[in-house]
Amino acid sequence: MAHVISDACVSCGSCAGACPVGAISDGGSKYEIDAATCIDCGACEGVCPTGAISAE
Repeated sequence: MAHVISDACVSCGSCAGACPVGAISDGGSKYEIDAATCIDCGACEGVCPTGAISAE
């Protein structure tokens, strides 16, 4: 299961830099995770300052 980013995202970009497979991109109002690319490693979840990322 891929991780998801909630509306608590402040678009800081920390998660995108932490993703080893490049599954996270700027979606405009918040960052988004491509579920097909996500390997569910959780690296993004650990660096999010607002706790906006969780397992789906």
